[in-house]
Amino acid sequence: MNSTLFSPITLRDITLDNRIMVSPMCQYSADNGCASDWHLMHLGQFAVSGAGLVMVEMTNVEPRGRISPYCMGLYSDENERALSRVVQFCRRYGNSKLGVQIAHAGRKGSTLPPWQDRKPLALGEGGWQTVAPSAIATSEHAPVPNALAPTELPAMKDAFVSSVERAARIGFDAIELHAAHGYLLHQFLSPLSNQREDDYGGSLENRMRFPLEVVSAMRDAWPKEKPLGVRVSATDWAEGGWTLEDTVCFAKELKIRGCDWIDVSSGGMVNSETIPVGPSYQVPFAEQVRTQTGMTTIAIGMITEAQQAEEIIATGKADMVALARGMLYDPRWAWHAAEELGGQVSYPKQYLRCRPWVRNDIFAEREASH
Repeated sequence: MNSTLFSPITLRDITLDNRIMVSPMCQYSADNGCASDWHLMHLGQFAVSGAGLVMVEMTNVEPRGRISPYCMGLYSDENERALSRVVQFCRRYGNSKLGVQIAHAGRKGSTLPPWQDRKPLALGEGGWQTVAPSAIATSEHAPVPNALAPTELPAMKDAFVSSVERAARIGFDAIELHAAHGYLLHQFLSPLSNQREDDYGGSLENRMRFPLEVVSAMRDAWPKEKPLGVRVSATDWAEGGWTLEDTVCFAKELKIRGCDWIDVSSGGMVNSETIPVGPSYQVPFAEQVRTQTGMTTIAIGMITEAQQAEEIIATGKADMVALARGMLYDPRWAWHAAEELGGQVSYPKQYLRCRPWVRNDIFAEREASH
């Protein structure tokens, strides 16, 4: 059986062994933005998992861009050295290509981790003043962010570029810009969070302006032979918010600026959203973006079964799938899916003897010897 999930895909000069991406997953385990030993374990296990691409968690372009004080950053030499150590470790033992997601939390920053209920952190508690396109809080209980002045936007864009340059020095194969889940660039896109009256607010064209400027600057700073993708929220799931139609328009503009894939998620803008969560619930968004733009798309959201992932790729709903919680639960998901679908997947040499057919051959030899 030929599996489309386990067929290679080429993005610029980078060829992935298969269509499986380990989704970026915040770990809230960094020290002043620096990757820790936890990341050696967390990312190391995925580097030997057989997935085509392993994406490092949301990694922020400045300290106030972090969701929590324990989030990853790529804004200092110390951050760069710490993350380089992890990447070198993964390359030494793994076969997966490695990417990093570049981001800024905007008004969703300065909070405690999710296991502490994401409680906002005040300035005297180790928190910081957050920023956003407009001085609109995420909820009535959240602090109000400072609206970024037009004169502050060039420096913000430069922060993204600086992180990209650090990622290039580290040697990542790919980068992904986070413009989803209610974080800073999504805040510029959505009319629910962007009520500016200058050239960066109002019309769809204006709301897209700063995110597109960031993408263009990042693309110029990133090696031409390496791919750059963007994660988007296809819809805010809220009246008057960002829509799938807006996403298609945004994707077309991204394509013009050299974006190589769209990673299609949804939500994250408002706390009152009602999302019909279920298996493959976000896949139709990826399919629509792919159909209407011709861009390489990555589908995410409750993709947990091998046959489910195979069907998404085989029927042209997306070009790749990204798994998050499913990978946390089963870091060997790609091995198991390959066995079920008849695909080929890499194993580290230390684990070769665990492959099912090897175990079966050994069992058969033992039975024959009795």
